[in-house]
Amino acid sequence: MKPCGKVSSLVKPTTSETQLEADYKDLVCRIQEFKVALSEENINLKTLRELCFNGIPFEGGIRALCWKILLNYLPLDQTLWESFLKKQREVYSQFLKEMIIQPGIAKANLGLSREDVTMEDHPLNPNPESRWNTYFKDNEILLQIDKDVRRLYPDMAFFQRPTEYPCQLILDPQNDYETLRRRVEQTTLKAQTVNRNRSGVTNVSSPGKALNLYPSNEYEVLPNGSEAHWEVVERILFIYAKLNPGIAYVQGMNEIVGPIYYTFATDPNSQWKEHAEADTFFCFTNLMSENRDNFIKSLDDSQCGITYKMESVYSMLKDKDLELYLKLQEQNIKPQYFTFRWLTLLLSQEFLLPDVIRIWDTLFSDEDRFHFLILVCCAMLILIRDNLLVGDFTVNMRLLQDYPISDVHTILTKAKELQDNS
Repeated sequence: MKPCGKVSSLVKPTTSETQLEADYKDLVCRIQEFKVALSEENINLKTLRELCFNGIPFEGGIRALCWKILLNYLPLDQTLWESFLKKQREVYSQFLKEMIIQPGIAKANLGLSREDVTMEDHPLNPNPESRWNTYFKDNEILLQIDKDVRRLYPDMAFFQRPTEYPCQLILDPQNDYETLRRRVEQTTLKAQTVNRNRSGVTNVSSPGKALNLYPSNEYEVLPNGSEAHWEVVERILFIYAKLNPGIAYVQGMNEIVGPIYYTFATDPNSQWKEHAEADTFFCFTNLMSENRDNFIKSLDDSQCGITYKMESVYSMLKDKDLELYLKLQEQNIKPQYFTFRWLTLLLSQEFLLPDVIRIWDTLFSDEDRFHFLILVCCAMLILIRDNLLVGDFTVNMRLLQDYPISDVHTILTKAKELQDNS
């Protein structure tokens, strides 16, 4: 095949038959470029980033593979992949064994009788070191996670459907582990006791999410041995919370892990898809290591906190479009009114899932991905400047909280233009 020319999927195609044929040829050409880049024994990260910036093909599992590299999960040396993945998946399996287990069972399995276990530790034990005490505290976090993952992307049926690869370690009736879903059903704690949510994350309606199409009491009951995709996401978030007690779980994390898991769990390559849960956990953990400061309230006003980043959007807007900046200032429309959600959730609530995934192709490929996110936010403002300049406070707040442009190609093209003119 001849070398491909520079093709940018940031350019919106027309619908003419000739253009469709050209787009198909471009896609085939781009897929070949990715295959060449990914076939290198030592992957050239700079080359891969440049390719991914303009969008990653889904075909052949290319997107899922590229995300694993861009999120610093897979090493660039492909000869290390087999041993690395084997080790990481074993580590995740160990996390499952250690963190999703009913207190007392581990000790009982060591040869102690149930009487011995009960005398040593029991559900009413007031000792703060009691495993049961930890279990009940974990339930508070679990209930919030459960509440959030059940309504993850309610406009799609995917997360309610059964996974092809349920976790046998948890579901096997011969072992002593319980599903988190069963744990939630058994607990008597109330979800309203949990106060881990952050202001503004889910208070405002967004595209496709205003209607609760899957109320919690109307979920399809899956047969024994099956589990829905949302249950897998729940398990990932619960283990993350257990391993990161300083941040634990904050409402909105479900919106970040969701697109990653969806991308990996729909990988056309079954060898990768089978391990979507473990791979998602590690990629999510890596992404959160870069993004976690946004979720820590005590850091809000620090230079690494969310307040600084929200103000950075307005600082950039002031530099790029002073008239629009002054208009928003005049109407006292503060950046935290809308950019909190945009930045914290990486725009995952502003667009439909396929468009979120396309935006993330570009974000993940940029070496300074969170600076580019600020550029995207600034581009979103400039693209609706004409509406904002004539609107009053109420109209403009509605525009910003329910963003009207759905064409992410236009937004990314504008963001790249702002980056090039910096």
